[in-house]
Amino acid sequence: MFTMDQVHTIRELYYNQGLNLKEIAEKLNCDWRTVKKYVDQEDFSPPKPVPESEVVHESKLDPYKPTIDQWLMDDTKAPRKQRHTAKRVHRRLQKEVPGYNCSYRLVADYVAKKKDELRLRKNENYLPLIHKPGEGQADFGKLVFYEKGYKHEGKHLVLSFPYSNGGFLQLNYGENMECLLEGLQAMFEYVGGVPTEIWFDNTSTIVTEIIRGGGRNKTDRFVRFEEHYRFKSVFMNPESGWEKGSVENKVGYLRRNRCVPVPRFDSLVEKNKELLSECDEDMRREHYDKSRLISDLFQEDKAALLPLPSVRFDTAGYGTATTDKYGRFTLDDGKHRYSASPEFCEKAIQYKLTSSEVVVMDMNLREVVRHQRLYGDEKERMDWLPYLKYIARKPRSLRNSGIYDMMPENMRRFMDTCGSADRGKILKALSELTDRTGFDSALRTVDEAIHLQIKDPDSLKNLYRRLYTDVPVLQPLESSLDKPLGRIIPLRNDLSVCDEALRGGAQHG
Repeated sequence: MFTMDQVHTIRELYYNQGLNLKEIAEKLNCDWRTVKKYVDQEDFSPPKPVPESEVVHESKLDPYKPTIDQWLMDDTKAPRKQRHTAKRVHRRLQKEVPGYNCSYRLVADYVAKKKDELRLRKNENYLPLIHKPGEGQADFGKLVFYEKGYKHEGKHLVLSFPYSNGGFLQLNYGENMECLLEGLQAMFEYVGGVPTEIWFDNTSTIVTEIIRGGGRNKTDRFVRFEEHYRFKSVFMNPESGWEKGSVENKVGYLRRNRCVPVPRFDSLVEKNKELLSECDEDMRREHYDKSRLISDLFQEDKAALLPLPSVRFDTAGYGTATTDKYGRFTLDDGKHRYSASPEFCEKAIQYKLTSSEVVVMDMNLREVVRHQRLYGDEKERMDWLPYLKYIARKPRSLRNSGIYDMMPENMRRFMDTCGSADRGKILKALSELTDRTGFDSALRTVDEAIHLQIKDPDSLKNLYRRLYTDVPVLQPLESSLDKPLGRIIPLRNDLSVCDEALRGGAQHG
């Protein structure tokens, strides 16, 4: 199993340096079939999590891998002839580590893989002086927008093409990995190709470490994205944003010309589609220096782009977390908290991240709940429906469940006034109301119920219908003594005759 760095080296030698499969295999001392596998590979999406029932058991060597890693890292500073062989590692573990009982073959396979990882280092500090068609630069900028009336202190991702001075933008809720990958992917697909190289800042979303000599250690997900679309990443020197002046200028230009006045819309997805079309139209103007239309120059950019891969990259992030005693877990270094379900208190869960959603799943990847993703100073996202349904089945345990303490004060006060016999029915009714129109509407119904001193489930449901059902308001009847009431026709029938007829019918029946 090759590392992503090794895969990148293979593809770099084949696609950019023109070596054939056999030459690469000889150069890297591996089988040509392995080279062919990675040259032909089209999908570099990160592997999705697997159901717990299918998880392979951990290796017996896992507890000793940190020790082996340290020995091999120390070898990089030792003379070539005084470095560990797999056999020497195995013997040292037998002698120095109590309880060690792994086979030599297990050690040999791991040592061979680890040595390959440590031997491959690549300097990526190359900055061309002249921009060619097909090259791009990417950066984020800050801006404000309103979606469905809610204000977002958001970001906009810009991809510029310095050769033509063309550029595109996508609005984002933030600047995380999902925002970056989704935005770049949308722009690649819109223009119908991928820049041959893209210049970036040393953002922590992409770069984990700047190596002496100019190299970069990059996050695994970004390396996969980069390999999937086959573009080359070029990174600026620290604190040298001027090196990618094209995108720096484009960030401000597109914000002033496409986001003033402050954008207001109902759907971020649809707004981003509009912005791509507007950026296309913006190119129908003359280049500041080349006396040609930007749109004409951009055709040369497009002609030089790499083709889109046949498989779409999965931009979502996946992970696991352990919930607290209330069935909640945190993301973003503990800054944001999400609910799972009371059935998952202090248990492991899986989650899937997009730029807009957090999908909570059990360990077999069955969806539990779906949240809108939090950004900025927002602290918590609760989905009350699973909690209300759960406690409605055990109403006597409400006060001792922990869920009681999580409830808003007005709901706790309302539940305290309800009789024990009705409490389960009330909770069931609240869960039904939450399922229909959301927890806020259920809380509003509770507020009104407190005001009207309603304490039974049927009255609560009727109150909800009155609040959330459009019932036409009838105009009051006008009555005035000054207006004539019309002709009054007296009823002259003798109702006693009807009574007599009914009694007769009863006798004959």
